[in-house]
Amino acid sequence: MKTKYMHVALAVAAGILVATCGSSDGRRDATSSSSEYDYAPDREVKRFPRQTKPGVLVYKDASHEEEMRPGPADDAVIIHNTESYDRVYENEFLRPAQNPLSTFAADVDTASYSIVRRFLNRGQLPPPGAVRIEELVNYFNYQYAPPSDDKPFAVHTEASRSPWNEKHVLLKIGIKGKVIPTEDTGPRNLVFLLDVSGSMETPDKLPLLKKAMRMLTSQMNTKDRVAIVVYAGASGLVLPPTAGNNQAAIMAALERLQAGGSTNGGAGIQLAYQTARQNFHQEGVNRVVLATDGDFNVGTTNQSELVRLIEKERESGIFLTVLGFGSGNYKDSTMEKLADKGNGNYAYIDTIAEARKVLVQQIGATLVTIAKDVKLQVEFNPAQVQSYRLIGYENRMLKAEDFNDDKKDAGEIGAGHTVTALYEIVPSGVQSDLGGTIDPLRYQQNNQLSGAASNGELATVKIRYKDPAGSTSKLLQVPVQQTVLELKDCSADMRMASAAAAYGMLLRGSSHKGQADYRLVRDLARSALQNDPHGYRAEFLRLAEMAGDLQQ
Repeated sequence: MKTKYMHVALAVAAGILVATCGSSDGRRDATSSSSEYDYAPDREVKRFPRQTKPGVLVYKDASHEEEMRPGPADDAVIIHNTESYDRVYENEFLRPAQNPLSTFAADVDTASYSIVRRFLNRGQLPPPGAVRIEELVNYFNYQYAPPSDDKPFAVHTEASRSPWNEKHVLLKIGIKGKVIPTEDTGPRNLVFLLDVSGSMETPDKLPLLKKAMRMLTSQMNTKDRVAIVVYAGASGLVLPPTAGNNQAAIMAALERLQAGGSTNGGAGIQLAYQTARQNFHQEGVNRVVLATDGDFNVGTTNQSELVRLIEKERESGIFLTVLGFGSGNYKDSTMEKLADKGNGNYAYIDTIAEARKVLVQQIGATLVTIAKDVKLQVEFNPAQVQSYRLIGYENRMLKAEDFNDDKKDAGEIGAGHTVTALYEIVPSGVQSDLGGTIDPLRYQQNNQLSGAASNGELATVKIRYKDPAGSTSKLLQVPVQQTVLELKDCSADMRMASAAAAYGMLLRGSSHKGQADYRLVRDLARSALQNDPHGYRAEFLRLAEMAGDLQQ
């Protein structure tokens, strides 16, 4: 077997070297660009060199190309690119009399937050499609208590006056996954699937990727196994499954990687899953870690074909982590769909600090799945709620009947993960035309309220989930009999989640932003800094200030 692996490794390495020989520029080593990308939350924000005329960023979404608003004339950078973001159609207000159920899949991705940060740090506003509000909210860790029973997670709710419309109520639903110590996770069978195509040669791609993978490797131990599959024009196994404590071999394999050639991601995906299946641990963690800019341009290139490939591979019980790198040709729309359909999670790595957050500080949440196909369904009480709106989760919405359908794919939650969803509610009795009205029906009468409608509950939260290796869902149900507090009396987490949601609405130019402005965002975040051990909330304050300056 060793001879076979060595032949494949040498062939792939040779192909990569040949493909890169024609490059006349001096390629930088992985360690030569640390100062440019070692951004930490407590440091001064770095900006790109100032230009003499406004920059215009051209990006693609699922249906069209559009010009992004330029930044200030003296602070912009000219970028022409083919970045791809799916268009997001904002959730509207609905009336529980006609739409009593709100159903969606859990989402633990955080990529949107880092992508937005990358744009702001370059003096640009992000395209609206890059702003997924639920990912901005879920970027932060909230102080929810973990489950005290044998359930995989605990559910917490809180309600306050809406910061941007005092007549409305903001309902926060929080989920906290159980924390699993590293020694209790079982062996970790990881396959690093790394893009080494020509588009990955810039400092914010392969060099940063190698640093991130070294961080992840440093967390491995004797019982773990790490393999490395690379793909460019072809794919190959450059490191067979290797004991996690053999750090020298893994690090050396990473260090030898160079970028060159086209991008045949489909072939790499197949080889990575095949390698993971061959070393499958029934009681351990089995995961492919895909690191790429998402620009697949040979082999299987169609997004729907790549998604079908991932859907087929997920049936083997192997989970997926997608790590995005770089800019210019970045394909966020593809990356998100692969993670969504591959029982996975998705993060965007723009700095060493972000790599540390995802792969060291939150390694359990990133690698260890505690529940899969997690769906939430909220039933609103028409006696208390005139209309409601789910903030974010637009591309996670499900039909009401999907909730009880165990064949319907949904989201995964990792060990220690927190998941937060926010609803803006118009209470009954408030003068409002939000949610619209319909004429009385001719052939049927509106259903009368049940006795439960008079018990003071705002809503009932139902959650369905499967065990990581299971195929039958379990049901968890929590009534929301909530006192509506003033913002100053709410938890710091409520104010932080509200700040992140308002920030997202402002970046998107939401028609539902009400009285929100960046001063409100900063005030809310500033009042929530007490639970900020790594400085992420303080960094958010700076980003909100930058966004406000750019939108003036």
